[in-house]
Amino acid sequence: MPAPVPRQRAIPAAEGGQAPAAAPNGGSAQDSPETGVTAARPADPSEHTADRPGATPERTGTAAAATNLTLLLIEDDPGGSPIVPDLLDQSGKPIRVRTARNLTEAGRLLTDDVHCILLDLALPAPGRAGGGDDELAVLKHVLELAPRHAVLALTGADDAERGAAAVRVGAQDYLVRDELDGRLLSRAIRYAVERKRSDSAERRLAEGRVRAQENRRLERGLLPTPLLDGSPLRFAARYRPGRSRALLGGDFYDVVRTPDGTVHAMIGDVCGHGPDEAALGVELRIAWRALTLAGLCGDRLLGTLQEVLEHERSDDEIFATLCTVDIAPDGRQAGLCLAGHPSPLLVRPGAPARLLPYDDNGPALGMLPGSRWPRMQVDLGAEWGLMLYTDGLIEGRVGDTGERLGQDGMVEMIRRQLSEGLRGEELLRAAVHEVRALNGGELTDDVAVLLLDRAG
Repeated sequence: MPAPVPRQRAIPAAEGGQAPAAAPNGGSAQDSPETGVTAARPADPSEHTADRPGATPERTGTAAAATNLTLLLIEDDPGGSPIVPDLLDQSGKPIRVRTARNLTEAGRLLTDDVHCILLDLALPAPGRAGGGDDELAVLKHVLELAPRHAVLALTGADDAERGAAAVRVGAQDYLVRDELDGRLLSRAIRYAVERKRSDSAERRLAEGRVRAQENRRLERGLLPTPLLDGSPLRFAARYRPGRSRALLGGDFYDVVRTPDGTVHAMIGDVCGHGPDEAALGVELRIAWRALTLAGLCGDRLLGTLQEVLEHERSDDEIFATLCTVDIAPDGRQAGLCLAGHPSPLLVRPGAPARLLPYDDNGPALGMLPGSRWPRMQVDLGAEWGLMLYTDGLIEGRVGDTGERLGQDGMVEMIRRQLSEGLRGEELLRAAVHEVRALNGGELTDDVAVLLLDRAG
């Protein structure tokens, strides 16, 4: 895709800007942008408005204020061209015309209000004053100069093949000089502008599809693949970045099973929502997996992760919350470590869902050097579900009151959804959907939630 052309400066009045009403001294008038006072200026020969037959100069100037389309004509003798008069847009308003004798003038007159360019293919391209092998070099230069503008190629009667080649290169259409009249050119300009808009929209749609495919592939690479081979536990997860069109936010999670049969799960949240925080979250997840597979857990693991964060963060004020759980091979007990993170939700048959103890919560990673994170022992039972989540799930608003859902609201919501028979992926999907609905729209914070469950 061509690089966008920087926004051109506005054309001063003396260089061919608007075509305002005629001033009493025979020049034309222009409103001062600084004061709003109307000041007289001389008429500019590089720009004119195509008149209706019989129109007076005063009527022409008044109609120009309501002009819809602007044409930039690039040819070496625009003053002698018979194609300039009588150009009207679809609503019958005159099409404003700017003229340039070469590409240097064209670059100066090519502002955002130009809709279409009519280019004489006989013009020499820059650096080709003596001719050259590429007879479309001037067109290619204009297409690079104005990638967002519609372009019409102007050829001679014996050069139709060159015009067709111009369309293949990128022009919207070509016109033969000797066959032109005002009506034909007006129609060609409108068609070229609409075709350029259609082509641009189609290109953006195709680029969006390609980007979406790349995003899905990248997301699959960045989000973890659980390593649970040989474990009876079932796994489900939902992830939703808070930034618009983002792949990942600062939230991260992972689940692995070590050779001794222990299942380790983790969920965390880097403060902030930008790409730097997302990258740091991925680094922490990968470090956690490597350290866990190397045999570290509890306080030693979190202390090492804090060192990783301190070395990798872009600012000393960045921190991360973390919750780690290691589930014994028999599935009946678990060790829990919290580093400034919300406590998991435990679901068991015959009992209401409840939060696990939060009493021995340690500080977030990166907050206090030399911190410790106690490991709590939790009895799970024979049949259970354990839901780990980030604060994006509980910090959404509830209706118009501005009140946050909070952990208590989340627990009530999950209890109700469980009573409706929701389980696994379906439960997580419903939870995230309801939190967004209660918030009245998209959540501003990232949301990650994972569920491990064991049947008795």
